[in-house]
Amino acid sequence: MALSLLVCFFLVWLIYIREGGSDYQSWVDSLPLLNAVMNGLCAISLCAGWWSIKKGEKEIHRKFMLSAVFFSVLFLISYVTYHYLHGDTPFLSQGFVRPMYFFILVSHICFSVIALPMVLTTLYYALNESFDNHLKVARYTCPIWLYVSVTGVLVFGLLKFYG
Repeated sequence: MALSLLVCFFLVWLIYIREGGSDYQSWVDSLPLLNAVMNGLCAISLCAGWWSIKKGEKEIHRKFMLSAVFFSVLFLISYVTYHYLHGDTPFLSQGFVRPMYFFILVSHICFSVIALPMVLTTLYYALNESFDNHLKVARYTCPIWLYVSVTGVLVFGLLKFYG
């Protein structure tokens, strides 16, 4: 949990306190799309991993779940890079979409804070072959992680089309 709080404080500093550079390269503008793609691939990997373990295919499950971790790590690197170079992206739309956007964004942020230590704990148990503990934690980790991944794509879409 301490890691989640540290990451939260870093991201608040990065996005809201630190002055974003205005002389960033144009390639930075493509990072939000990359972030959404990484979140989408993570969500697909999570669903495929869940499906494969339900069918008893442990090795396929392991590959999909490690893929989900990989996509999440790439997302985090891209996300931090974007906000380091670009700064905050305000949501300017008004009307019915505004409260919907902020509900999705706030729930996404809250669940991502919870998801980080859960993902690390679940991964730790799996890598150490403590499968009873892995299963106990994974039952809660997977839906929370999936929610974070899917809402990450939704946040991008809402910013892209309404922001």
